[in-house]
Amino acid sequence: MTAAPLLTVEHLTMRFGGLVAIDDLSFAATTGQITAIIGPNGAGKTTVFNCLTGFYRPGVGKLTLARPDAPEVLLERTDGFRIARAGIARTFQNIRLFPAMSVLENLIVAQHQTLMDASMFSIAGIFGLARYKIAERDAVERARFWLDRVGLIDDADRIAGELPYGAQRRLEIARAMCTVPALLCLDEPAAGLNPRESAELNALLLDIRASQGIGLLLIEHDMKVVMEISDHIVVLDYGRKIADGTPAEIRADPAVIRAYLGEPDEPEANGAEAST
Repeated sequence: MTAAPLLTVEHLTMRFGGLVAIDDLSFAATTGQITAIIGPNGAGKTTVFNCLTGFYRPGVGKLTLARPDAPEVLLERTDGFRIARAGIARTFQNIRLFPAMSVLENLIVAQHQTLMDASMFSIAGIFGLARYKIAERDAVERARFWLDRVGLIDDADRIAGELPYGAQRRLEIARAMCTVPALLCLDEPAAGLNPRESAELNALLLDIRASQGIGLLLIEHDMKVVMEISDHIVVLDYGRKIADGTPAEIRADPAVIRAYLGEPDEPEANGAEAST
């Protein structure tokens, strides 16, 4: 039995003046699967993420987040901060940590909404009420749990901006997971990583898929990463979907081969004609 989609994108279209960045895009992402969106530079991949996470309001299209334990959310009608609370977390192509905060503090900050709710907007925190103390303890435990999972527990008190580049990438993922998302959106998480770090990233994402019961949506140029960990791949070219399927299906798709590799030149009709 096929699982119901966690995210359904229907006829998404995004224009910037006369430029059509996304043109009638439809696809679905499922809980317990890694869905990759790939394509050449300028294909519209990050624009899709910006529409899903509230940075852009699409001109046309329906974007539905359907969690089994919560009401359905129409993302195209929802403010960005409510999208985060609905269960979507995101990392960015360019690292956006709080570099002057400690590693642990970066993960605590990610849980600020839960802490604010528990503090009754500071009242419970000021008076040290039990509900806030419990929420604060839970936030620290969750942060330490994810630091351990990404191999940074020994760096909890270190300034985040001092971490090596690959460790900062893992910290961003840990911070996103501290929001307890239903859908984790990762914008080029392997960018700038060396082969060893890319292998560690693959293992981390597969572990999250297996252990957390969430969906992952991935933008990535590193085809080795994409093909090794993805369950489902959507291919864009100039804002339009040209293929949608499993890694094996995408590897063999003629439209994908043309978009990425170009078509071979036609051979000469015969050697005699070529020499005349």
